[in-house]
Amino acid sequence: MNAQTITIRNERPADYLAVEQMTRRAFWNLYVPGCIEHYLVRVLRQHADFILELDLVAELNGTVIGNVMYTKAQLTDERGHVKPILTFGPLCVAPEYQRQGVGKRLLNRSFTLARAMGYDTIVIFGMPSNYVSRGFESCLKHQVANADGSYPAAMMVKQLVPHVLAGHSWTYTESRAMEIDLAAAAAYDATLPPLPKHWQPSQEEFEIISKATLHETAEN
Repeated sequence: MNAQTITIRNERPADYLAVEQMTRRAFWNLYVPGCIEHYLVRVLRQHADFILELDLVAELNGTVIGNVMYTKAQLTDERGHVKPILTFGPLCVAPEYQRQGVGKRLLNRSFTLARAMGYDTIVIFGMPSNYVSRGFESCLKHQVANADGSYPAAMMVKQLVPHVLAGHSWTYTESRAMEIDLAAAAAYDATLPPLPKHWQPSQEEFEIISKATLHETAEN
């Protein structure tokens, strides 16, 4: 695939259905049997923390093949000072175009836009193997803890401005937009053409990483 044929632009209302369908195909059975990410995409757009300017699609010859969505989040330091930051998700690429640099292009454009908007930090939850090459690092390295004081292995930090988090300890708070009503998600999915649910190895990998935590060592 010639990267020059891909256009990165803001999502438009005319893209909504295509993005939801693509998201469903991309995440189906990936982390659990079935998925809820397509429902998350649907409800995120209506939430106050959704950032329209960072809702991007990748388009190839008139067809949407990738999407990333951002929401507001925050970090609170040891003194109680609150720092507005970003998180993204879902990030998805149509299955037939994965591992071809589409997600990289979406992220790189979004990082540039986010910096221009004055944001300096992104915190996400995901598979480290997918994101360390994009500059994401361990939350423990930057002293960014979850609300319970833990350092989840799946929680990663990218500083858009070097050293902006240095010298403090932080607590991460994500937007309530991520609090998905699972019953509502299932009801919505039931209105769509059925897809078979089954187990696959990526679900076990997700189970392991999502429950793993990092700990301080003597070297730290």
